[in-house]
Amino acid sequence: MPDWEILAEQDLPAHQQMALDEVLLERVVAGARAPTLRFWGWIEPTLVLGSSQSVANEVDEAAVRRRGFTITRRLSGGGTMLAEPGRTVTWSLYLPAEVVAGKSFRESYAYLDAFAVQALRKLGVDAAYRPINDIVSPAGKIAGAAQARRRGALLHHTTLAYSMAPGLLRELIRIGRPSVATRGVRSAAKVVTPVDTLVPASREELLAALVLEAGGHPGSLEPGELAGAERLAATKYARPEWIYRIS
Repeated sequence: MPDWEILAEQDLPAHQQMALDEVLLERVVAGARAPTLRFWGWIEPTLVLGSSQSVANEVDEAAVRRRGFTITRRLSGGGTMLAEPGRTVTWSLYLPAEVVAGKSFRESYAYLDAFAVQALRKLGVDAAYRPINDIVSPAGKIAGAAQARRRGALLHHTTLAYSMAPGLLRELIRIGRPSVATRGVRSAAKVVTPVDTLVPASREELLAALVLEAGGHPGSLEPGELAGAERLAATKYARPEWIYRIS
């Protein structure tokens, strides 16, 4: 793995987190940023749709309003992910595609999340990788990943359930319910088992284990990167035209 620059969790609104993924990916494309591992800081409960999903098919909007969740859409594909402050751990990798040269698309997922599997194992979780994009235990799914690639660079991000109320996923996400729109990739029906049901480690201990296993060195966002993400959130990611582009 590269010598990552590691960005610690920074609390940002959900739409700005999506925008920052695109900004940092473009920085790698331009050769202006070294390989980077960024941990996200959630400040609002959020449902994050994949780039090719339908809001109508995926989201129970009445339940979302009742629970106070924000709906946003990310740059990468895949299924809907649920994130809550203090309960979810999310990270993104931004790197030149040459880091996974010679690996298939499926193999790249397991390779880029191998450090997380090892960190979980060292905490006592019987973790493994399930193709194409899941970290699992014998009790169920722990985390899921998604990717976006452009012009010789790669974004790989992963969302891990540290803690979650039973039944919340199926309350908010229309998993297993009939489609109401003809377009859009559907989220798969998978049992999610949060880490705090498997081992007594705190969320802080989990984060520390992930950072230690990833290696690398501390880094920071440049002011222009954060300002660029704020502008992009306002002009793209927070706009209904993006969020509901597949309604």
